[in-house]
Formats: sequence, structure tokens, C-alpha cells
Amino acid sequence: MLMKRLWPVLLILLILSSCQNSEESKNELIIFHAGSLSVPFKQMAKQYQKENPELNILMESAGSRQCARKIADLKRPCDIMASADFRVIDNLLIPEFTDWNIKFAGNGMAIVYHEESRMSNEINSKNWHEILMKEEVAYGRSNPDSDPCGYRTVLLASLAEQFYEKEGLAKQLLEKDKNYIRPKETDLIGLLESNVIDYIFLYRSVAEQHGLKYIVLPDSINLQNPQLDDFYAGATAKISGKKPGEFITKKGEAMVYGITILNEAPNKKEALQFMKYILSAQNGMAIMEKNGQKSLVPSPSSNFDNIPAELKEFALDK
Repeated sequence: MLMKRLWPVLLILLILSSCQNSEESKNELIIFHAGSLSVPFKQMAKQYQKENPELNILMESAGSRQCARKIADLKRPCDIMASADFRVIDNLLIPEFTDWNIKFAGNGMAIVYHEESRMSNEINSKNWHEILMKEEVAYGRSNPDSDPCGYRTVLLASLAEQFYEKEGLAKQLLEKDKNYIRPKETDLIGLLESNVIDYIFLYRSVAEQHGLKYIVLPDSINLQNPQLDDFYAGATAKISGKKPGEFITKKGEAMVYGITILNEAPNKKEALQFMKYILSAQNGMAIMEKNGQKSLVPSPSSNFDNIPAELKEFALDK
């Protein structure tokens, strides 16, 4: 009699245990990535999981430097780290947490707005700095210490001062609207769409992915043309270093995204397979191109010898 009463309970426990074991047996892949990679990486993960349903891809977006801090300072487990600036991996993760880095995509800076932005019917690639300085206009940018888009905005302001020959322009731009600085560039989109601010310094690809209007800036200040690296290098930005009180001076250069697998990756085998998918021309890089980010695969690597054999085809020996 007692056993008859217990059977339903035992059956439920058996089912719950089975579900739990099934969930635990599913492989997990942990990816930290720049906010500007959210859209293409979600599309990649969705497509890849159709072909690999046993894999659970956990993605966490933040400013690239913040992603690196999660690994270096907080010791968070991570398989793949993708940065909007390849030098974040070089400066904050190599050699302690990884020993290689593959350059895989480019981008460009833009000034983003929408139909209800103040003076949107007047702003253009020649007068944008005059519009942004008007008292009734508000704009946002991301934090240089947590996000490459933030220090690239600082570099852009310095380059604009040189390009337009407007002494003091950089300081004026960077002193205005400091209350609209956010940890990463994608945090600003909500402020724009709710009309709290009128303009954002943002990556062109993110503007295209979100269907936002943007000003196409001259190559001399948009940081997207590698042929202008000598001119870009005339601008600098001071940002925090590896340890408290340390600083790094960033020189201007064309935007190059970097990606790596961590030395202590919990699921290195699956990470290698997914990395192949990301970097292949017909899969991940095709998705990047559709989302407004030019493929740079293969590109020269200063740590080519350390790149896993399975991934060497996606880089060049410098």
C-alpha cells in the first residue's frame, strides 16, 4: 500500500532527475564580446546551434576592456573573447590569459541620430561639430576606460581639431554633456530612441544594424582607413592600464577587431570548432559583412606561431 502511494512521487523525481542530467550533459560555450558584436554574434550562434543542437552558447556583451577585466580581475570562466580593438587582448590578456590574437573585422566611427533629433535637418559631415556644441543639443558617448568606442571618440575629437583646423575643438567637445557617458556604446541607443539625447558617437555598423540614421564622416577622422594610420597616430587618448594607477596611451589607428580563445577555456574543443565557424568566409564572416563590418581575415599576426594549428589559415605570419 505504501509503495503504491510512493510510486507517483518516485516517478516525478525520476523525471526531474532525468531532465537535470540532460541539461547538465549539454555542452556550454562561454563568449565575452564587445557590444558592437551583439547582432552578428547572435546570428552566428543561432545558425551554429541549428547544426549543433547539443551545444549551449552563452554570450555576454560589454565594453571590450570590461570584458577583459572580467577575465583578468574577476577570474570569470570564458572560452572565447572578442574585442572591438585587438589591442585590448594584446594589452590586458596576453601573455597571462592567452598567447595569441586573430584580427578579424573592421569598422568606422559615425555620428548617429534619428528623425526627432534636434537640428537633424541641418547637420552634415562639415558642420556636425558646430551642431553638437549648441546648448540645446545633447549627445552621448561611451566610457574610454571600459569601451574602445569611448577612447575612439576621444581620438576622433582630436583628429577633428586637426582636420577642421579648429583650435580647442577637442576639449570643447569632450567637456560637453559628460552626464551622458555610458559604459558601452550600445547603452546609449535607448537614450537616443527616448529623445533624452540627440546624437551618439557610435560605430557605423551598429547604426546600420539598428536602422538608425548617421553622418558619414571623412576618412581622416572616422578611423576606418588603414592607409591613414600615420595621420591617425597624431591623436592620442590616455586610458587606465592593467593595474590601478597605471595608464596606457592609445595612439590613433584604423579600427581592427580581435578574437582569441583563453588558455583556461572550460570548453576548448568546442571553442575551436565555433571559432572556425566565426572566421570562415562562407559562415561567420559572411554574417559580419551583412551587418556592416568588413572582414579582415586573414590579417598579419604578431603571435602567429602561438595560434592553434586548426586556426592558422585565418591569419598571416607577420
